[in-house]
Amino acid sequence: MAPLDPEHPQAGSGDRRSTPARDPDPREAAREAAAAARVLTRQLGRLALGAARGAGRRARQAGQGSAPLFRGFAERLRRPSPDPAPATRAPGSDLVPPRRQSGWGGRLRSRPIMALALAVVALPPILLAGLVISSFLTLPPLGGAAVDPGQRALTVEADDGRVFATRGAFRGQPLTAADLPPHLAQAIIAIEDRRFYSHWGVDLRGLLRAAWRNAVGGGVREGGSTITQQYVRLTSLTQEKTLRRKIQEALLALRVESEMSKDAILLGYLNTAYFGAGAYGVDAAARRYFGKGAKALTLPEAAMLAGLVRAPSQLAPTRNFGGAKERADVVLQTMVETGAITPDAADKARAQTITLRTPPETPPGTNYFLDMVAGDAKRLSDASGDLTVRTTLNLDLQSLAEGVVARRLDAEGAKKKAGQAALVALSKDGAILAMVGGRDYEDSQFNRATQAKRQAGSLFKLFVYLSAYEKGYTPESVLVDRPIQIGDWEPQNANNRFRGAVPLRTAFALSINTIAAQIADEVGVPAVIETARRLGVQSELPNVPSLALGSAEITLLEMTRAYAGVLADRIPVETFGIHAIRGGVPAPLYVHADPKSSAVLPGDSRTMMLDSLQAVVESGTGKAARVANIPVGGKTGTTQDYRDAWFVGLTPDLVVGVWVGNDDNSAMNRVSGGDLPATIFRDFVQRASVQMAKGRAKRPSAARAEPAPAKEPAVTAGPELRGVPEVIDTGTLAFRGRVVRLLGVEGEGGTLARQLARYLRRREVACAQGPEAQGLRCRIDGDDLASLILAAGGARASGDAPPDLLAAEEQARSERAGLWRRER
Repeated sequence: MAPLDPEHPQAGSGDRRSTPARDPDPREAAREAAAAARVLTRQLGRLALGAARGAGRRARQAGQGSAPLFRGFAERLRRPSPDPAPATRAPGSDLVPPRRQSGWGGRLRSRPIMALALAVVALPPILLAGLVISSFLTLPPLGGAAVDPGQRALTVEADDGRVFATRGAFRGQPLTAADLPPHLAQAIIAIEDRRFYSHWGVDLRGLLRAAWRNAVGGGVREGGSTITQQYVRLTSLTQEKTLRRKIQEALLALRVESEMSKDAILLGYLNTAYFGAGAYGVDAAARRYFGKGAKALTLPEAAMLAGLVRAPSQLAPTRNFGGAKERADVVLQTMVETGAITPDAADKARAQTITLRTPPETPPGTNYFLDMVAGDAKRLSDASGDLTVRTTLNLDLQSLAEGVVARRLDAEGAKKKAGQAALVALSKDGAILAMVGGRDYEDSQFNRATQAKRQAGSLFKLFVYLSAYEKGYTPESVLVDRPIQIGDWEPQNANNRFRGAVPLRTAFALSINTIAAQIADEVGVPAVIETARRLGVQSELPNVPSLALGSAEITLLEMTRAYAGVLADRIPVETFGIHAIRGGVPAPLYVHADPKSSAVLPGDSRTMMLDSLQAVVESGTGKAARVANIPVGGKTGTTQDYRDAWFVGLTPDLVVGVWVGNDDNSAMNRVSGGDLPATIFRDFVQRASVQMAKGRAKRPSAARAEPAPAKEPAVTAGPELRGVPEVIDTGTLAFRGRVVRLLGVEGEGGTLARQLARYLRRREVACAQGPEAQGLRCRIDGDDLASLILAAGGARASGDAPPDLLAAEEQARSERAGLWRRER
C-alpha cells in the first residue's frame, strides 16, 4: 500500500461519480483503517530517526573540546556511518531503504553476547546511582520519627510495698552534659563506636571491618553503624532493613555531624536508645534496673547498660541477668583496650555485685491481676507521666493460689476432663488478695475470674434462701422434697430421688433443687433478683422460675463478692485492687477510701445464712472443703452435664471463690462443686490461714537480681569447703576434684546446668562440712544455693528435701520458672 500522498489516492477511493451507490462494507472499512495505521507508524519512525541523527550531530559539535586523551576514542564512537546509496524502488513501494550498520552500535548489534555483558556490568551502578538520588530527594526531616512512648509506665507494688511488675514505656529525665558520668560515655563509645570522635558520621573503616568479620564469621556478628547513624535512625527513620534506609541513614548522619557537636549527638543518642524492659533513654534504664538516676551509676552498672543497646530485649537483666553480666564484662574489656580504664579498674568492677531494684521478671500468673489493675489505674487517674500503683495483691497468697491450681489440674485435670480453673481470694472489705484467671496466662490472656460468664448452678441458692429468711423462714422451717411443676418447668434433683419433709438447713446443705424451686415460687423470683442486686450482682438475671437453680450466667468475681457481703455484714461489698496511685508529685493522685455508708443485712437473716453455709461444709455437699481448726462455710454449685463446677467458701478472714470447667463449655467427667473446686479451696485455705496468722512471711527482697527463695536456716557452723566450683549438673558441684551434692536437689544437665555455670562463674561458694550421704548446704553471697536453684526452676526437689526447699520448688512451679515452663 502506498504512503499517504495526494498523488496516490487511497485504495478503494475511485471516481465516486462513476461508481454506483452502495452500502458501506464494515470489513473493508476495517482494512482501510489498518492500512492507514501502518503507514502512519512508518512515517513516525522516519521522523524519530531524523531526530536521532540531529542529536548525534549536535553531540559531535559539542565534543570538539574534549580532552585529548579521550578524543580519538570519542571520535570513533561518534563517526557517522556513510550514507548508503539510495535504493531504487518502484513507485508506490513502501520499503524503507536498507542501511549498512557500522561503529560500536553496529558491533554490539552483531555481537549480542558482548552487548548483554556490557548491560550487566553497567546496570548495577546505574541503579545504585538512581537509588542514591531517589533516597536523597526523599530524605525525611530530622527528628520526624521520634520514638512512640506507648502507654505510660506503671510500676506495680504489692500490698506490702514490694515491686513485682512494671508495664508500659519508661521515659525518665532527659540527660544533660552535667548529668553524664564519664565512665558511661566511655562505655558506650568503647562498645558501640570506638572512632566516634574521629569520623564524620559514617565510618568507612568500621564498615569494612564489620563486613570482613561478618563474612569470616558466616553471619551478622558486628554492625557497621556509627553512634551518629544510630541516632538519626532512632529519631528520623523507620526500623525497616532496606538499602534505601541505610543510604538515607548515611546522608542524614553527614548532615547531623555538620549541624551538631559530638557531645550533643552522644547525649541525644543516650536519651533515645532503647535499653529493654520498656526503658527508653539511659536515665529511664538506670531507674528501671537500679533505682537511681543515670548520674549515680557505678562503673559496672554503666558497663551493663552500655552492653544492652545491641540486643536490649534478649539481654535485659530483669529477664537474662547472666547474659547481661557477661555482656558487661565484654564492655569492660573493650574499655581496657581503648584506654578508657585500666585492667585493675576492670577487675574491680567485675568483682562488684550488681543489685537490681526490680524483680527479675514479672511472675506470669500475676498478669491476670495486672491486666485488671492497668485498666483501673487508667480509669482512676488521667495524669500523664510514669505512675506507681500500690495494689492489694498479697504476693505470698498469690504464689500459693497459682501453685494450688496448677498442682490440682496437673494431677487430676486430664482424668476428669477439666481443662481450666479460676480462683479469687478477697478480704472482708473487698480487697483482692489473690487472683488466678486461668491455667496459663501465656497460653490464654482471657481472665476467667472477671470476664467469663457461666451458669452459677446451686451457688445461686444463696439469694433464694436469704430472701426466704428475710420473709420469715428459718433454717428449721420444713418443706417437702417432692415432684413439683411450676408452669411448664419440672425441676429434678441431682440423684433423681425425693426425701420428703426436710428442714431448710438440711435442704440447703444437701442442695435439694425442689426445695429451692418451691421457696423461689413462694417469695417470688423478683424478690430473689432484688436480693442478688443488693449483694452486688450486676449481670443480667432473667425473671424465670429456673433462676432459683442458677440458670443465669454470672462471673466468679461477682459471686465471690456477694458471699463476702454475708461475711462482712455490709452490702454491697465493693471489690478493689488498688490502694493508692502516685505520680511525679509528692501528693498521691488517688487513695482508696471505704464507702461512707452502706446497707446491712437484717441481723437474724444474716446469722441464719451463715449457719446454713456452715452446714454445707459440716454435713452437706461441701465436706471436701473442711479445714482443721478453722470454721468454714460455703456453697457448692454444679451445672447441667457437669459443664461448670463452683465452690465459694468463707473463713473468718477470707472469702475464696473457685470455678473449674472448660473454655469450650464441654462436659467434665462428673466434676461437681464438692469435688475439684472444694479441694482447691481447702488446699489454699490451709496454708493461707497459717500465713495470715503469722503475718506476711518475710522472704528475701524481690530487688535482688537472683531468684528469691524462701527463708533458709543458717548453715551449720564448722569447717567450710570454699572455692569457685565447677558445675557437673544443677545439683552437683566439684571443688578442685572433690564432688559435692547439694542437699535436697535432683540435678538437671543441659541448658540449665550451663546457665548455672554462667551464674557461678568466678563467684565463691561456701559449703558446710558434714556427712555427704544426704548432701551439703552451700551458700553464695549469703543465700542458700539450693534454694536459689529450686526457686529459679533449675532443678526438682528430691525426696529428702526439707520444707524450705519444697517451698522454693512450689514457688518455681507457680511461676512456671525454668524446667516447669517446659513441662506445663
